[in-house]
Amino acid sequence: MNGVIDLNADIGESYGLMRSGQDELISPHVTSVNIATGFHSGDPDSIKNTVDLALKNNNSIGAHPSYPDLQGFGRRYMEMSKFSIENIMTYQIGALYAFAPNEISHIKPHGALYNAAAKDIKIVEPIFNSIVNFNPELIHVVLANSVWEDFVKTKQVKFSREGFADRAYTDEGQLVNRNIPGAVLKNHDEILERVVDMALRGIVKSIEGKEINLEIDTICLHGDNKESVELAKKVRHELVTMGCEVKKMTDFIS
Repeated sequence: MNGVIDLNADIGESYGLMRSGQDELISPHVTSVNIATGFHSGDPDSIKNTVDLALKNNNSIGAHPSYPDLQGFGRRYMEMSKFSIENIMTYQIGALYAFAPNEISHIKPHGALYNAAAKDIKIVEPIFNSIVNFNPELIHVVLANSVWEDFVKTKQVKFSREGFADRAYTDEGQLVNRNIPGAVLKNHDEILERVVDMALRGIVKSIEGKEINLEIDTICLHGDNKESVELAKKVRHELVTMGCEVKKMTDFIS
């Protein structure tokens, strides 16, 4: 804990005529954004528009690669070889690079790919290799308290440990499955208390009420509806009020 935190949001998740999210509204209230790169959502137009939006709001720009699962929005686990995982990562990072060759700062996998990496070193390795081979200076966004964090700590790379404002945690510090009641928090006061605990105290209360250690550098804020945008404003205001400095991850991750 150093009193500094990054706020990130997953954006650019529209596809063709399907509009998704509140990108224009949430981007000004976060410091970093993770842009969908076509495999769970996102298309060339949305990538270009989202890059321009992020630059306008001085956000750190990151790729948000996924399993190739448009129909399931990247939330379905897929059995893939290490070779294939590394290739889908490289392909999607390259898609964002084409629109922002000098702007990409970090990589955060999406959905089921992210969740799989948090638990399985065999998934972490090809993700890690794709990022390092693309650009060894990129920041690896990893789930805090995971085998993924343990892995990157042994490497000479930049990484940002992520916590979630509106997700419940198990006693082991892992995210509760979305299908379990209570996995997604709705109460704004509870969420505000949680982000302050994570950012300034390095703890989080599990779904069973246990206080567990959770050292983080960035907090994910979901922005897929107007209520989420209001929550993002409240989160940033609460953190600043409580003495936390909100900065983009590129300003303090080294």
